[in-house]
Amino acid sequence: MNTATPNAPSHFAPPRLSWRWWPVFLRNLLVWRKLAIPSLVGNIAEPLMWLIAFGYGMGALVGEVNVGTPQGSVAVPYILFLASGSICMSAMNAATFEALYSAFSRMHVQKTWDGIMNAPVSLDDVVLAEMLWAGFKALFSVTAILVVMLALGISHSPKLLLAWPVLLGVGITFSCIALVFNALAKGYDFFTYYFTLFLTPMMFLSGVFFPREQLPGVVRQISDWLPLTNAVELVRPLFMDQWPSQPGLHAAVLLAYTVGAFWLALALTRKRFAR
Repeated sequence: MNTATPNAPSHFAPPRLSWRWWPVFLRNLLVWRKLAIPSLVGNIAEPLMWLIAFGYGMGALVGEVNVGTPQGSVAVPYILFLASGSICMSAMNAATFEALYSAFSRMHVQKTWDGIMNAPVSLDDVVLAEMLWAGFKALFSVTAILVVMLALGISHSPKLLLAWPVLLGVGITFSCIALVFNALAKGYDFFTYYFTLFLTPMMFLSGVFFPREQLPGVVRQISDWLPLTNAVELVRPLFMDQWPSQPGLHAAVLLAYTVGAFWLALALTRKRFAR
């Protein structure tokens, strides 16, 4: 016997958003301020170790890397090649950790979301606030890393100012994807599958550590549509003081991932809270 309510709203109904996401965002910011310095140190320590160990260590062995541009192939120092890719990876990781572990703690362990929704704030607004907060937290981390890169003299291109909003968008994209797995998770261990089966392979296929031209043809075609690949394709030319080729295509791919993942994350979260 079907006991479903005929007029029950679908979990995949369009998002019902309002400006009530802002107090939730502000609440997360105020809580984070208490641990801001340890949080930033933790988020920037690992990418800087990657940069120093591989950029200077392996860079001394590799020397320069040929990068394809609209003007032809250009040889760039390996540390510049690595820095322009690793900062995108840092935005991805910072947003992912916030939208997975921290958001799951607020949603499932601490029941913070339930308390918030006792106020006139909808679940849709809470999910939107978590998505934007994870994206902005990633921006805090990459800003600190950019400052260090500038201090090391890796790049002084004035076009790096445009990398800042692009990296914000990268953080938002990956926060949306992470919120999908947050809605599915039963515990923290579930996130291991996401890191092992999705994020780690993507880091090696997206041109962060070596040019994608070295990949087999089929793998290269798959990597063309990965979100991290399109982020790197937008940011790396800015480090090289050049404009990205096909910026509209890369931005459109990231936007498609963002909209699709947010809608799916919202639907799965609605389903979870409807139980």
